[in-house]
Amino acid sequence: MVIGYEGFAKTASSLLGLKLNPRQLEAFEWYASELVEWDRRFNLTAVTDLHGIEVKHFLDSLTCLQGMGPGPAGRMIDVGTGAGFPGLPLKIVFPRLELTLVESIGKKVEFCRHVVRSLRLEGVEIVHDRVERIGHQSEHRGVYDWALARAVASMPVLVEYILPLLKLGGRGIIQKGDMGPAEAHTAEGALRILGGRVDQLIPIELPTVVECRYLVVVVKNAATPDKYPRRPGIPGKRPLK
Repeated sequence: MVIGYEGFAKTASSLLGLKLNPRQLEAFEWYASELVEWDRRFNLTAVTDLHGIEVKHFLDSLTCLQGMGPGPAGRMIDVGTGAGFPGLPLKIVFPRLELTLVESIGKKVEFCRHVVRSLRLEGVEIVHDRVERIGHQSEHRGVYDWALARAVASMPVLVEYILPLLKLGGRGIIQKGDMGPAEAHTAEGALRILGGRVDQLIPIELPTVVECRYLVVVVKNAATPDKYPRRPGIPGKRPLK
């Protein structure tokens, strides 16, 4: 195997309690090699060595399960997915999840489509658009059980992206670095406006990664006002307080 996926399987088991089957391990190995190949042409990710992909993309994506619980089901949306993280690794392991990937950069959208098509992943929708727009579309607004976001923006901005997409009682899983607790605090005002609250702060440790990471788990407990999210670019320029 290219990057020692027997070791990857053992780490996934010890860290997350996952028992990955040979087909899933083969899918991850293929995904890594394709990411390296596509990155040479399209500059998809800053992490391009195979070990780094295993830890900082695949295992990091799967740590979302610590905020989702065992055997997650339902509809899941991954906002600003880039090359498919964290959504596609979760889909590989839990194929019954209905997954929507949102990405605004065309070359990353094409890579995600290539992965989904090549791995024959069913129940995946890929949306090439800004999340501020899809948050007002009836097929996406208020319908998801899970909304995921890797560290693509500050917490007040991210919660404006994801809260409109969640159904009442739905949960957002936001992946952050060592400033996760402080960032969660800065988003409290935005969450009150948008109908959510912080439910959990879960520390995450990854092999060979020195920095502590966090899952910020938010729950939607009230309807989001119709005017949110604001038009593209505005959440980032004028974050809610």
